[in-house]
Amino acid sequence: MPASSKSRKSAAPTIEELIQRLEEVTRNIENPDTGLENSIALYEEGMSVAEECRKRLLETRKKLETINPAEAARPAKPESAPESPRMNDLFGTES
Repeated sequence: MPASSKSRKSAAPTIEELIQRLEEVTRNIENPDTGLENSIALYEEGMSVAEECRKRLLETRKKLETINPAEAARPAKPESAPESPRMNDLFGTES
C-alpha cells in the first residue's frame, strides 16, 4: 500500500467527507425504521460533525481573509440556492 494511502486514512476527514456524513446521518434519522435510541445517537453525531464543519469553515475564512484582505471587507452574497432547513439547524443558523 502506498504511503499516501496510509497517511490519508489516519488524517482527519475532509470537509466534503464531513458534509457527506451529515447527509448520511440525516437520511438515517429520517428513516422510520431507525428507532428512537439510534436517532438520538445519530443526532448527537450529526451535531458533533456539524460543529467540526463550522470550525473548519471559520478557519478557512480566516485564511482567505489573510490572503485577500480586500475581499474580506465585502459582504458575503449567496451564490447558490439557500440551504435546506435541516442543514441550517445542524449548523445552528436557524432563521
